[in-house]
Formats: sequence, structure tokens, C-alpha cells
Amino acid sequence: MKQQDIRAAAAILWRHWQQSTRLGELPAQCRPQARADAYAVQAEVARQSGQGIIGWKIAATSKAGQQHIQVDGPIAGCLLAARKAEAGARIALAGNNMKVAEAEFAFRMGRDLPKRATPYGVAEVLAAVASLHPAIEVPDSRYEDFTCVGAAQLIADVACACWFLIGAEVDADWRARDLIQHRVTAYRNGELAGQGSGANVLGDPRAALAWVANELCTFGSGLRAGDVVITGTCLTPVPVVSGDRVRADFGEFGSLEAGFV
Repeated sequence: MKQQDIRAAAAILWRHWQQSTRLGELPAQCRPQARADAYAVQAEVARQSGQGIIGWKIAATSKAGQQHIQVDGPIAGCLLAARKAEAGARIALAGNNMKVAEAEFAFRMGRDLPKRATPYGVAEVLAAVASLHPAIEVPDSRYEDFTCVGAAQLIADVACACWFLIGAEVDADWRARDLIQHRVTAYRNGELAGQGSGANVLGDPRAALAWVANELCTFGSGLRAGDVVITGTCLTPVPVVSGDRVRADFGEFGSLEAGFV
């Protein structure tokens, strides 16, 4: 894509972000087809937002999620600084089309994993992690029907990013635990709303983290110390409406809540 088309696509998407409005799809003349172009548009959306990037999200980490949005694998999106909410915060649903909450593992990086030619292994990526946290993501899309626009347009739209909350650092020795089988439970207004485990996150949240490290080596500049990575929902997204309160319970890893207005 030409730089002027990248800027045009990003301007359209960022306008819809700001106005909480929807488009069918990007105009043909500035619609990314290749993955590299899609990430270039995403980076331009972040630049036009005027916000810093404080981490990354991974979308479509389960087979069900990939089938739902008609992609053949996960996609990554940057986390904008102004979209981080404190644990317990009330999230405005006005203009949100998806209206779901997702319980996710979040890793905070302790050192850089810079761009390089050879892929990072899971062990090497984990060695660069400073801490693990429970997290809740409240995603959204700027497309009228995000299930049919394809991976490139979804990546351009920051992989359905919107709000996210990061809980307290996990005190338990999470490195010695089986994150694949680790149970995660969601409660809506005090009632059970969903159950899942780390197995729903690309088979293992640690593998998902390694995936995004390598995705950013291919299409970005890598992970940086301080970056937070939310690795994808551990359970079927929980539908929410104004007045609801959702608690994501990670057992010995802690829990966090979000309210919705």
C-alpha cells in the first residue's frame, strides 16, 4: 500500500473510534489485503490517536473464535494507553457493538524482545516476563459486521481492541503451575456466567505470548520492557448490558471486576 492510502485508511478507522460509529468496510482504494499492510494501517491508527502504545492484545486464539470471525489464525492489536481502565472501573457501553467481557491472562514484560530473524522460543519469551496478572478485555469493532471483513481489515482496526483492565500481580508461583489446565470462571451479577481454562488460548497462554513476540518481529519492532500482553479469552465471552458487573476469577491467581454503564 502507498503511504497516503495507509494514512487514509487509518483516518477513517480512527474517526469511527472517536465517534463510536460503524462502517461496512474500508474503501477499496485503501483497503489492506496483505498482513504487512494491515499492521501498517494499525500503527498509523495508533499514531493518529496521539496515545502511547502500552502493550498488545491477541484475538482469535481459540478455534471457535477463529471460526466466528472467519480467520485462520490469531491476530494482534496494540493497546492504547487511554483505553486502560483500573480494576473495578465502570466501563461505558454507549456505542459498543460487541458488548462482551473476556477473562484473559496478562503478561508484563521485564525486558525487550527486539526484532530479529530467528523465532523466539516459548522458554526464551517466558524468561523475559516480569509478572503475570488476571485481566478483563471489553473489545469492540468499528465494522458493522466484524465477522465477515477478513483478517487484514480486522488487524487494521487494531484487532477489535477497545477497553481493558489489568489486575494485581499474581503472588503465586505461576511459572511452576500448569497454565493450560488452570481454571478461569466468570460471574455476572454474582451468578455463574462461564468457565474455561488456559487451554482455550492457543492451547497454552505461554504459547500465545510467544506467538505475539514472533508476530511483532515479523510485522513490527518486537516487544518492549513494560509492555502488557493480554493473550485472549479463556472462556466464551460474557454478554453484558448497562448495570451489569462481571468478576473474572482466576483462583489462586486472583480476580478482578468490571462494571458496565
